[in-house]
Amino acid sequence: MPQRHSHNDIVYPGSIPFVLVHLACIGILWTGVSQATLLLCAVLYFVRMFAITAGNHRYFSHRAYKTSRAGQLFMAIICQTSAQRGVLWWAAQHRLHHQHSDTVSDPHSPRLSGFWYSHVGWIFSRKSYNIDYTGVSDLTKYPELVWLNKYRHLPAAVLAVSVYWIGGWEALFAGFFLSTVILYHGTFAINSMAHVIGNQRYVTGDDSRNNWWLALFTLGEGWHNNHHHFQSSTRQGFLWWEVDITFYLLRFLSFFGIVWDLRAPPAAVISGERRLSRPVVEKVAQELAATFSVTKISKHIAETWASTHGIEEMCEHVLKARNQAEALMAEVHLPEMPTLDELHSRAREMYVQSPSLEDIAERARQIILEAVSVELLNRSFTPVSGTA
Repeated sequence: MPQRHSHNDIVYPGSIPFVLVHLACIGILWTGVSQATLLLCAVLYFVRMFAITAGNHRYFSHRAYKTSRAGQLFMAIICQTSAQRGVLWWAAQHRLHHQHSDTVSDPHSPRLSGFWYSHVGWIFSRKSYNIDYTGVSDLTKYPELVWLNKYRHLPAAVLAVSVYWIGGWEALFAGFFLSTVILYHGTFAINSMAHVIGNQRYVTGDDSRNNWWLALFTLGEGWHNNHHHFQSSTRQGFLWWEVDITFYLLRFLSFFGIVWDLRAPPAAVISGERRLSRPVVEKVAQELAATFSVTKISKHIAETWASTHGIEEMCEHVLKARNQAEALMAEVHLPEMPTLDELHSRAREMYVQSPSLEDIAERARQIILEAVSVELLNRSFTPVSGTA
């Protein structure tokens, strides 16, 4: 069973606007829906999804390309017509997700929190409101972005009023509210589905996956494993057949100088030949090490030492080797300790091919050795039941 976050901190008042936007779609039953309104709904979805993927995500969160200060502000305004809070909040939350992806500190991990909490429940949590903006200091230096983030609902409200003024109630309910709800769940699907459904081309230390149909629905965001493998790339569909509409549009805008310096993944990154970063190796090694029972290994070691050397000698060795667990285990030569070859073999079974699998196996062995050393030390000083 996955470890789950406590969900008893739901901020119910904070969920009211979100719920009301969903309920507003019921107005379609009263107004009906014309083809023109459905077209408006599709256009508003497409434009705002592009703003989220190109603006909130690839620009504000990852700085994957450059634009002017005026272009930055315009993009931020369009982003906030999506009613997904402010651009600074969005970027701060997303950077936190990448820093702690699929760990206990990830704000929306299906592995730890469950699918529906990762999809939508997390946005009502007090944690999602109490954001530390120090992680987006490159953005908070712009007072216009800070002001816009403070009045986060203003752009969406202006758009809603404009849609009503142009097309009346039908346009408001089906054009604005319906497209906003679809937009919500298209965005949230990356947090939930893209960490559950699809395939993993690269070892990233998390559950990110590539999903072609999700990429079509979200204009390229479905190539999520690619993105976690090289986060600063403007292009998330690494291969020619991986459709990435957001990148195509950004490339088009670059011809007019509206955006520039679009960052691309190096060939070694695309081919998977580049070695993984130390944080990724650490995360994957921890996961690999967890597949072995430290308690079982320690028990066998303790029994063997007690029968061949005596418990006192084991205590002495453990104390001396408290910071040198690997040297101690090399001296023990017990079959219960997994060898590097065994760890490497299991790593190949668990993960896709990577030039860092040997590094992962070595680090996993160190983690197991350290854990076994602590376990033995605890066993050494735990009185046996019935003794003085």
